[in-house]
Amino acid sequence: QVQLVESGGGLVQPGGSLRLSCAASGSIFSIAAMGWYRQAPGREREVVAVIINGGSTYYTDAVKGRFAISRDNARNTVYLQMNSLKPEDTALYYCNIHPPRPAWGQGTQVTVSS
Repeated sequence: QVQLVESGGGLVQPGGSLRLSCAASGSIFSIAAMGWYRQAPGREREVVAVIINGGSTYYTDAVKGRFAISRDNARNTVYLQMNSLKPEDTALYYCNIHPPRPAWGQGTQVTVSS
């Protein structure tokens, strides 16, 4: 089973940008859909963005126009470019296949604060 490791989180001021990476231990070429998810304190985990192997993407309304998901099958990596970050984007961000399997990685923390 492919293992996924998230990285790229950090502390950023409102309006700033971050690029998250999700590195897979094996090929993601055959995985139809990959997603980024997030969980803020006291809230349920939610899907943020999904990318299909053919290139189609989905974004939750809260991030449309600010976030961009991409995948590089040759590098077995999925990215999430996050621009114009807001304090409400603060959360632990995870990647997983979509729909998600029960096992989750450790995630990467994104904190948006001045």
